[in-house]
Amino acid sequence: MPFIPHTDEDTTAMLNTLGVKSIKALFDEIPENLRYGELNDIPAGLSEMGLSQLAQARSAQDANTLCFIGAGAYEHYIPAAVWDIASRGEFMTAYTPYQAEASQGTLQLIYEYQTMMASLTGMDVSNASMYDGATALVEAILMAKRCNRKNKSPRVLLPSTLHPHYKETVETLCPDCEWVTLPLDDKTGILDVTQLPDTDFNALVISQPNFFGALENIDHLTNWAHEHNALVIAVVNPTSLALLKAPGHWGEKGADIACGEGQPLGVPLASGGPYFGFFAAKKDLVRQMPGRIVGRTTDQNGKSGFVLTLQAREQHIRRAKATSNICTNQGLLVTAATIYMSIMGPQGLKSIASTSHHNTLQLTKALCEIDGVQQRFTSPVFHETVLQLTADIPAVLTALAKEGIQGGLHLGRYSPELNDCLLICATETKTPDMIAHYKAALANVMR
Repeated sequence: MPFIPHTDEDTTAMLNTLGVKSIKALFDEIPENLRYGELNDIPAGLSEMGLSQLAQARSAQDANTLCFIGAGAYEHYIPAAVWDIASRGEFMTAYTPYQAEASQGTLQLIYEYQTMMASLTGMDVSNASMYDGATALVEAILMAKRCNRKNKSPRVLLPSTLHPHYKETVETLCPDCEWVTLPLDDKTGILDVTQLPDTDFNALVISQPNFFGALENIDHLTNWAHEHNALVIAVVNPTSLALLKAPGHWGEKGADIACGEGQPLGVPLASGGPYFGFFAAKKDLVRQMPGRIVGRTTDQNGKSGFVLTLQAREQHIRRAKATSNICTNQGLLVTAATIYMSIMGPQGLKSIASTSHHNTLQLTKALCEIDGVQQRFTSPVFHETVLQLTADIPAVLTALAKEGIQGGLHLGRYSPELNDCLLICATETKTPDMIAHYKAALANVMR
């Protein structure tokens, strides 16, 4: 059914029925300092034709371009079958599967998703997804604070190599935490393990690969954190796990919680989303895990069935004591991810990861042959890396955009000391001709 906005008469009738004088009075529990005020930057409404024309113009901006950006959102090839199946009505229109007897298909798919994610991360259990990777990390930090009985310190160690959007999100949504930022080794592009703090802390966050695409010393960091009675939270790229050591196997005991962004698993780049976050943990932490969990059981006739389990964690069961108030999640995207992983299988994912890594090495080699371009850090990388340019990077990116090339991410937006640096990425979708085209365009711009 179409959305029909309320008329002034509708609003007045509602307020009169409630005995409230105004919309502002209706929400008087919101503190004044949190009210935004008038939304002056929101444009006026459009007609259906005007909206369609605007959408077509915006979509044309993304057409026929080569994307070498990465930075948390990755362009992978998605088989046609993925969204052909995910777009079927029983998946696309399905809501929260509270009624198990009417939702066995959806519940089974989520159960299969959880199984795949637990296997991919090397963890014991997975939930049915989160909103996105950044909020999944927020939930992981809050869960660590609830679960770590050996260490109740409010301090959480964040790597300076964490994605800046993730850092902003956790600092916004975890106001009771004290943040300690671990220093970057300016030569290698990973954390400086010789400068780890001698302080009490509740949890350590490790990003692998990190924001610069570099591979951290995960075993050393994991063991060090456990020696300090802290929990380890792994923030990982799921594609990389087809090649790299799974978080559950880091160090002697493995990470305690693994989370990240699921977009690489069958979700297309779409002007900012929507995406979904994945979340997995050790079994002894499962009762504090946020979000929904689907379990497998048997009915009275001995047949397998699927249900939502451990529901006391959720707000619709115990709102005041809920582990998390996340309820409706990114179910459609999880559906696509499950289909994607099923089609690809372990060998397919490994092929994608290895080809992406190979293409990044080829891209880096080609671009570094240009005068004024060199690799910034020395550590091994997965499928993105940092280049240092002698030219003005915003001007370079503008010129490349005119050639239909999205040339990378200017790191000066986040770190002034990296103002001359460009983060680039290549996946399995990049061919030798595409890499050669980027090289020729950049060489022409750098003259």
